Amino acid sequence: MSVSVRIPTILRTYTGGSAEVSGEGATLRDVLAKLDSDYPGIGARILDESGKIRRFVNVYVGEEDVRFAEGLDTVAPEGVQISIIPAVAGG
Repeated sequence: MSVSVRIPTILRTYTGGSAEVSGEGATLRDVLAKLDSDYPGIGARILDESGKIRRFVNVYVGEEDVRFAEGLDTVAPEGVQISIIPAVAGG
């Protein structure tokens, strides 16, 4: 299934500067695997060594935060927008 993936500024070096790219897969896990295949190295910035979403990265499938859904197994319906958002901290 084709989806769109919004890429944060900090990761656009992997996508040649593109703010949004196309992705494919039935689940978020599939989409991220294809994304890393198309843009080598980007997956390691989103997932940690154990294959889980990094603590400082938030991922949304549509309007849903995947941490409160099925995580990497969250279904990615045709045409949905996936947003990768790095956490921002400061004080």
